Amino acid sequence: MYRVIELLAVVSSAFYGVLLARRHHMDFVGVFCLALVVAFGGGTLRDLFLDRHPLFWIREEHYPVIVFVIALISSVLKTVPVYLERYLSIPDALGLGLFSVAGTSAAIDEGTSWFVASLLGTVTGTFGGVMGDVICNRVPSLFRPAPLFATCSFVGSWIYILMRSVPSIEAFAAPVAIAFIVAFRLISIRFHLYLPHVGDEVSDLGQID
Repeated sequence: MYRVIELLAVVSSAFYGVLLARRHHMDFVGVFCLALVVAFGGGTLRDLFLDRHPLFWIREEHYPVIVFVIALISSVLKTVPVYLERYLSIPDALGLGLFSVAGTSAAIDEGTSWFVASLLGTVTGTFGGVMGDVICNRVPSLFRPAPLFATCSFVGSWIYILMRSVPSIEAFAAPVAIAFIVAFRLISIRFHLYLPHVGDEVSDLGQID
């Protein structure tokens, strides 16, 4: 089950990276690089934090090949990504849900506490997108007022952890948590759900030398 979830997470995140790259009019090299970063960035950080070697996408050597093929096809079929660009939030939400659960599961299997596992699940689910935003010269949505992102991952990771701890419903933990994260993310985007900002309003920060 874990390998299936991880594979689907890679595919979903790669599609998101490809569509994001097309939105910024990148060439094939840019599309492939951005898809790699988005698909592998969060999981790489998780593996480094857990001291897992080789990194998951090096161990599963077919993952980079899959991302390459997705990037190549998207570059050849120029009209498809343009048409699908309006649905950018769907692979974003799928990648978030799948990678969050995969990251949480990997952390628990390595013997971390539940809280650390939920944090690493959130890192796995979100930081590929953060790196992609940085490459595209955008302030990552994780660090600015934007529809709920990390919150969806964190809450969903806890749903997975708690359900996994109950033997009678353990088999349903992954699909329920993934469905929750995806739905929560899409609802947040649709209805513009935000966390309140912290601190007082500050103006003219750009004038500080």
